[in-house]
Amino acid sequence: MNRPTLEAVAARAGVGRGTVSRVINGSPNVSDRAREAVQQAIQELGYVPNRAARALVTRRTDTVALVVSESEFRVFDEPYFAGTIRGIGSALTETGLQLILAMARSPEEHVRLEHYLTGQHVDGVLLLSLHGADPLPRRLEAMGVPTVLGGRPIGLTPFSYVDMDNRAGARQAVKHLLGLGRSKIAVIAGPQDMGVGVDRLAGYRDAVLPSGRPELVAYGDFSEESGAAAMSELLAAHPGLDAVFAASDPMALGAMRVLRAAGRAIPEDVAVIGFDDSKAALHADPPLTTVHQPTEAMGRQMALLLVARIHGEELRQPVMILDTHLVHRESA
Repeated sequence: MNRPTLEAVAARAGVGRGTVSRVINGSPNVSDRAREAVQQAIQELGYVPNRAARALVTRRTDTVALVVSESEFRVFDEPYFAGTIRGIGSALTETGLQLILAMARSPEEHVRLEHYLTGQHVDGVLLLSLHGADPLPRRLEAMGVPTVLGGRPIGLTPFSYVDMDNRAGARQAVKHLLGLGRSKIAVIAGPQDMGVGVDRLAGYRDAVLPSGRPELVAYGDFSEESGAAAMSELLAAHPGLDAVFAASDPMALGAMRVLRAAGRAIPEDVAVIGFDDSKAALHADPPLTTVHQPTEAMGRQMALLLVARIHGEELRQPVMILDTHLVHRESA
């Protein structure tokens, strides 16, 4: 059976070929009666528009890319990415745009990806988990590819991004530990080549330094393994510590594992607070006090900003900072 053509749809609907094309491309310059006739003909014939031919006319692919500068393991294992991607997907579903996921860590992968993204394969790009002064956002914008970032980047000022109030969230967490009377509060900070890592460490310092307590810092990469390694380092250097703020829930869970192995009771000996408010935090032993960040809302706002840019709309709020809050459970 031959595939239905645009001409067949026009004949069935009793309109010209141009009218069918305008309906398919969403043009408002079509009467309601003609639009209904075309849509009914499309349904009856099972017509599927030729997306490649349509792209030549509209210069649109109806596809956006989500680029994550992390490994596949991190993307599919850590709660931050899952929530953000869910939010992006829910927003794009309402627009009819398709989402493709790309992961690139090495400079070579970034170069290949840059060539693809600037080759008219996508209408816009969402970027997550940028490290350092990554040149990709600047190059995409220079090539006319609308771009929205998730998280404040280091070393560049992007046109548009969405982030959490990471500094305030970390500050609130550490002030809670101070309110519990803890005197030696450590932090397991995130990578310092990322805005999120810098901001959460700054929030810790905002609370600890004015209190006169010592600054006890170790670093991880937001993964559970790095949290465990950092906790071992902190215990060796500061055996008398009585509280830990970890800049992600996975790092906090890794820290709790090491503390239990060292015979430290949580929270009696060492209070622990994370950052994410993940499902794993709720089921930890004991349940983890943590900072809630609205990852799905972040993903949704990223997608909505990108769609607006693709449509050429002027953004009244190109930078959005979302509120965080502390969720009290038994670990602190």
